[in-house]
Amino acid sequence: MVRDAQGHALTGANSEAAISIDAAVRAYTLSYGDPLVHFDAASAAAPGCAIAEIGKVWVQAMSNDPTAVAAARSAVEGLDRLPMNDRERAHLAALRHAVMGRWESAVAVLDQHLADAPFDLIAHQSAMRLEGFLGRFHLTAGRSARALPHWSREQPGYGILYSFYGFGLEELGDYAQAEDVSRRAAELEPRGYWPHHAVSHVLEMTGRPAEGLAWMADREPLWSAKENANRLHIYWHQALFHLELDDRAAATALLDGPIRASLRPFGTSLCNATALMWRLEMMGMAADARWTDLAALWRGRANGATSVFNDIHCALTLLRAGDDEGFDDLRAAMVETAGGGFEQSPTWRDIGVPVVDGLRAFVKGDFSSTVGHICPARSNLQRMGGSHAQRDIIEWTLTEAAIRARRRDIAVALVDERLASRPKSGPNRRLAAAAAAIAP
Repeated sequence: MVRDAQGHALTGANSEAAISIDAAVRAYTLSYGDPLVHFDAASAAAPGCAIAEIGKVWVQAMSNDPTAVAAARSAVEGLDRLPMNDRERAHLAALRHAVMGRWESAVAVLDQHLADAPFDLIAHQSAMRLEGFLGRFHLTAGRSARALPHWSREQPGYGILYSFYGFGLEELGDYAQAEDVSRRAAELEPRGYWPHHAVSHVLEMTGRPAEGLAWMADREPLWSAKENANRLHIYWHQALFHLELDDRAAATALLDGPIRASLRPFGTSLCNATALMWRLEMMGMAADARWTDLAALWRGRANGATSVFNDIHCALTLLRAGDDEGFDDLRAAMVETAGGGFEQSPTWRDIGVPVVDGLRAFVKGDFSSTVGHICPARSNLQRMGGSHAQRDIIEWTLTEAAIRARRRDIAVALVDERLASRPKSGPNRRLAAAAAAIAP
């Protein structure tokens, strides 16, 4: 039986297909290179290779893009015809849930599978991405910790799993250990997205923007190449470091330069530009026609039923572009999903709809209503998905709304919380001054 680099039997594969599968797994888990090219090559070399077809569907499903997820949903139906072993059947079971938006169920299947298959990097990466959709990136730390004792440092892919552990630790709030683990993982996998990303998060969350910019500059040849599928998000982090230092011009230059040039027609990509432009506007920049241009790119990339995280960012873009009709259509679809019986319907109901209503109120100048909509959702905001740094766009908006509504009690409380973790942050100091200026 032909096996992959981690020792898994590959049903229907030959040695040529196995080489392509190993390359695909590295591309998928490093976010460096195009895994679909390699999975396609494996399929061409061995048309009955189950994991090659399964891998392609995982890539589509993890895009969180309505069109790609619909294609993944169709592709899953044809996988039954392939001979499979237990590992491959576990992937198919998880995929059946994932393509229908049953992310928690998919993770549950993968977790059971990984208890017996700790070397399965496709399963680890897919589970981590699904946790991101659920706002549960921190659970990756435990999942990786369960697997790592089975690995040796010399095994192919060890650095990849170790980098997953580092990012999970960062989202868990264990910043010191996360930084140590992720820096070591970056040495093992220099072109890996996750270790560089995790260190960037640590430096952001611990208020060390100058160190963050140095980290970016030192490693720029490793993360800025076109082969890095997520280089846009690294540019986004770089822009956040500039914002923390009150260098709005540098952040704007990144927005209009490499970020705009790196945008891909997927919601997960477009969210970066939306979030940065909104932050820049709250710091006084006039985004002008940028919103209209970005709204055109969002067309068809959020449908009110695939990703609440993407829906929120698309809704904000439509509002700022003045497309009230587009916003109303998206909100109506979100309301329909919220009232359905889907696994994620409660997230649209409790988080998605209140947040977009709060954003609409903010854009229309009704800041008290923004506070009223977002405050009740705030304690469960992680359910919208993404990381702590990404969800801060909503926290920042709420704080700004409380200030503009002259709600001194809420504004001061929120500002004090922000300053506790990042007392030197330029935006936080500005918010603190504005909150303090509100008459008691």
